[in-house]
Amino acid sequence: MPLSRIYKLHLSPDRKYVKALKNLLGFVPGNLSLYKMAFRHRSMALVLKNGAKSSNERLEFLGDAVLGSVVAEVLFKLYPYKEEGFLTEMRSKIVRRANLNQLGRKLGFQELVEFDAKTVNVSSKQSSLLGDAFEALIGAIYLDKGYNFTKDFLAERIIKPHIDIHTLELTETNFKSKLIEWCQRHSKDISFEPMANPDGDSAKLFTVQVTIDGEAMASGTDYSKKNAEKFAAEKTCEQLGI
Repeated sequence: MPLSRIYKLHLSPDRKYVKALKNLLGFVPGNLSLYKMAFRHRSMALVLKNGAKSSNERLEFLGDAVLGSVVAEVLFKLYPYKEEGFLTEMRSKIVRRANLNQLGRKLGFQELVEFDAKTVNVSSKQSSLLGDAFEALIGAIYLDKGYNFTKDFLAERIIKPHIDIHTLELTETNFKSKLIEWCQRHSKDISFEPMANPDGDSAKLFTVQVTIDGEAMASGTDYSKKNAEKFAAEKTCEQLGI
């Protein structure tokens, strides 16, 4: 074992934290500050010398992209004869915020995430704290270890033991109907409004925005209007904690 790893595990002031991460991740982190940032919610953001706030939001943005890429590759290889629409829907099922929240809770992230308990209710259905931390962690691993390492970590330590892809394949969730029913129960007006495609009409993509009581919610984009509405409804359900 390299001396730097021995020091981090047994001698450094952060040795308890490093051991906790090793038990969780299966490896000793290199740049520990990245992992601390990944578990720092914006409610506990540090103010830097330049006035910027340091939380896990930027890492979450990066981790979301890396996670989507890895899941897309896994599905592409697992289903060699399925069309793009099926693969897109399966990826959406896997990376749904509710699934990431559940995964973060299963992995024990609530013991590691720094957040202000006075302003954040981690048990609330609308809380995305654990799912956000999961994506931020993926961003941290990517910056620390590189894409191939992160891909192997996700495939071997997350997807295979914790995500039953074939069960998800058989799970059909009609988010549009679910959202409409929720709006009816709460006496809210809902509409699915077509939006101009930022890439122009030549892209042949449909973009649909959900509007509830005049307030713009999430949008979805796909090559079919039906799927665009479905993706917009799913994102809105996640926003509302439905």
